[in-house]
Amino acid sequence: MTEGKYPGELASPQQIHDLAEEYRKGATLLLQLGRSGKPLTRAPFRLSAIHAIELYLTALLLHRGHDPNQIRKMQHDLAARAKHTGEAGLRLRAKTANHLQSLSQNREYLVTRYGPELAATASQINRLTATLEEVAAKVTLLIAPSTRTGQQSDVAAPGEA
Repeated sequence: MTEGKYPGELASPQQIHDLAEEYRKGATLLLQLGRSGKPLTRAPFRLSAIHAIELYLTALLLHRGHDPNQIRKMQHDLAARAKHTGEAGLRLRAKTANHLQSLSQNREYLVTRYGPELAATASQINRLTATLEEVAAKVTLLIAPSTRTGQQSDVAAPGEA
């Protein structure tokens, strides 16, 4: 690592996307370890899922030419990332866009990491899973080269915000 550089500062969008994929896969495995009625047992899943979402959004921003230093200044603010990725062509369903706002407003990244007393107040597991899967699928399509034209894909589905 070069002196003064932040980890990931020189990573390509594809490398960040690949890392997001690994966190998504890990989240899927961790979800199976959670127990009904025991919110704390879902914390490892939540942390991995939220981190994967952040990485997917970061990969898209990098792919669209955003400065890594400006992305880092967003810290863990998924609402800010969602705003910028929306401007970069990511079209999410209204429920998903609203959930990204809620994750930021409720500081779920920090609650999941440091607030065991607040575990029961976090968003629903099925909502977090749906958000993760939608963000993963749509970002993956947006940054993958189109096989027909050699250009980037554009993703939009009916009923999206």
